[in-house]
Amino acid sequence: MTRLAHETYCRQVRQQLDQFRSLLAGADLSMTVPSCPDWNLDQLARHVGGAVRWAEFQTRTRAKEEVPLDEVPEHHGPGNGDPAGLDAWLAETAEMAFATFEEAGPDTAVWSWLPEATAGFWARRMVHELVIHRADAALATGTLFEVEPEVAVDTLDEWLEIGTWIAESGVVAPDRDLSSLPRSAVHLRATDAEPELDAAWIVEFGGGEEFRWRRGHEKAAVTVQGPLADVLLAFYRRIPPAKGQRGLLHVLGEREVLDQYLARTSFG
Repeated sequence: MTRLAHETYCRQVRQQLDQFRSLLAGADLSMTVPSCPDWNLDQLARHVGGAVRWAEFQTRTRAKEEVPLDEVPEHHGPGNGDPAGLDAWLAETAEMAFATFEEAGPDTAVWSWLPEATAGFWARRMVHELVIHRADAALATGTLFEVEPEVAVDTLDEWLEIGTWIAESGVVAPDRDLSSLPRSAVHLRATDAEPELDAAWIVEFGGGEEFRWRRGHEKAAVTVQGPLADVLLAFYRRIPPAKGQRGLLHVLGEREVLDQYLARTSFG
């Protein structure tokens, strides 16, 4: 699939962090994040900032192996109960990451947990990390989640690319093994995207066969259709599949197939 330009990923890291910061402004940072119920907003913000600083540090130092998080300077952020300090830390994180990823360029070798071990991988990965956690913050604060369509499409593509790598690597736990399910397919369809974005996906899994996905419209056991942002959030397990933020997300066909797929897919 065609990816966005490296320069776009660099700008998006800064933009997504700035938008994330705007959601925190004036919010009660002790409130629970419904889509990440083990965290409150303050903990979510520190996770986000720490993850970006980790990726930035690895890229800046041209790491050849994984750098432990506790070796990354200031990855914890400021002391608790300091919203202004937290905001300043996130703003600094955004500028650091933008400058480092832009200076490195897309092809510079940097350790990663995927075969694609480059600075470009980390710039792209951080964009999508930020998109989804910005959605978490939006859901917590009761704000409608908006995302640029081309970024949302790329976020879904990357999620499926990671799913392919997990399936092929054999590192998946038995309770997350999609191949043990009956062979089936899920169709995702964005109803509000421009045709040139080709915002439709077929995801095939189960039956002891390989995990496969492709863009396009095809018959499947179950279809999830609605606004692109809601399709993204449902497939990332941030909102219930039949309850989009905009009230226009529909599940057509065998709902149990979708539920089985979602139950076995998550980060970590």
